[in-house]
Amino acid sequence: MQGVRVIEFCEVASGPFCGMLLADFGADVIKVEKSDGGDALRQWPPLNHGDSENFASLNRNKRSIALDLKDPAQRDIARRLCLSADVVLENYRPGAMARNGLGYADLSPEKPSLVMASISAYGQEGPRANEGGFDVVIQAVGGIMSVTGEADSDPVKCGVPVSDFSAGLYAAFAIVTALRHAEATGQGAHLDIPMLGTTLAIAALQTSEYFGTGKSPRKLGSAHPRNAPYQAFRAQDGFFVLAAGNDKLWRSVCEMVALPELVGDSRFIDTTSRCTNQAALKHLLESVFRMRTSAHWIEQCAMRGIPCGPINDYATALADSQVAATELVQDLDLPNGARTKTVVSPLRFGETQFGVRRRPPALDEHRTEILSELP
Repeated sequence: MQGVRVIEFCEVASGPFCGMLLADFGADVIKVEKSDGGDALRQWPPLNHGDSENFASLNRNKRSIALDLKDPAQRDIARRLCLSADVVLENYRPGAMARNGLGYADLSPEKPSLVMASISAYGQEGPRANEGGFDVVIQAVGGIMSVTGEADSDPVKCGVPVSDFSAGLYAAFAIVTALRHAEATGQGAHLDIPMLGTTLAIAALQTSEYFGTGKSPRKLGSAHPRNAPYQAFRAQDGFFVLAAGNDKLWRSVCEMVALPELVGDSRFIDTTSRCTNQAALKHLLESVFRMRTSAHWIEQCAMRGIPCGPINDYATALADSQVAATELVQDLDLPNGARTKTVVSPLRFGETQFGVRRRPPALDEHRTEILSELP
């Protein structure tokens, strides 16, 4: 992405995440922030000597300029920035950019190759287009909360903001695709990235279950609707996860727990039967698993090639030897000079890893530099 300029009018998560993905791969991402405090994420704890760790996690490799778009002179700077760019990225409600003369219809006549990506809760058109929506709202409206948690639990959201970040991922993919088209034809595009739509799109297994059966999927806790044993099980000292996703692995599980008779049990004879009877299967397996520690069973699974693992918290996950070997966690300086750590891009091109080129910016840190680059 080196040589591609992106102007980011974004706050909090979905848009900044998209901008960071592009910046990680070399794009020059200029973050345009409100002059009165900047991106709201700057205020989110935890704060490290005044700088937000949350903000730092989504805004590395960017430059910052603060503009008051109510001021005609500063609005003109924003327009000039947009016209100097290949991509304009924004995650405000539909119409917000146009009200400042920065909509796609305002900019594209002067720069036909411009790509504008608009992330919003429900999309640029339709009966709900003007509604706002944070991640938890979209998880609720988009069905995720209906399949998350134990069967009889109150509604719970996924612990990771999947609606925000899936929208950011879709937006980054769409931008790269549109840039390729613009390079070939000279014609840009206005990309509409609706969080509701991307949330439904990543739920392909759940939506296809509904289309195929006419019934909405239900909560299963850690279990799987089409695979068993494939969930968390209680051992003597806590829980571990086991995923025997085919008949060969199922036979290995039966061998491991010394219950070979289960292989021929009509309740568990194939994947469909095991799913239908997974409550009974869980009871039988846990009666054995409870006799030994989770570490014992994880070791036994690993010896037989059965995918398995502990239920890690983030401290443990980040300390995993595989994370260290792939240098996924790297040092990150904050604008105030303090040092923290961050998870960098997990992707590699051959031997090239995309890490931290530039620390997250202080608000308006690059104003002079950015303005000097404008024609």
